[in-house]
Amino acid sequence: MAEIKITTEVAGRVCVIAASIDGSIGNGDDVVLVEAMKMEIPVPSPAAGKIKSILVSVDDVVTEGQTIAILEA
Repeated sequence: MAEIKITTEVAGRVCVIAASIDGSIGNGDDVVLVEAMKMEIPVPSPAAGKIKSILVSVDDVVTEGQTIAILEA
């Protein structure tokens, strides 16, 4: 299986982790929500598969382009 890095396109604070390790996820499903400029911005999965690892926690500050999770597709 291929490993795909899931990255955020915005900087902000992780406010929700919607996926779980070893959980199945569909293409476009939300992995986390990042709060930026008083808005909750979803970070979607780029493919269907299984979440191998989540690299952030709630309240972590993330930067644009940061890897937040690894997906096995």
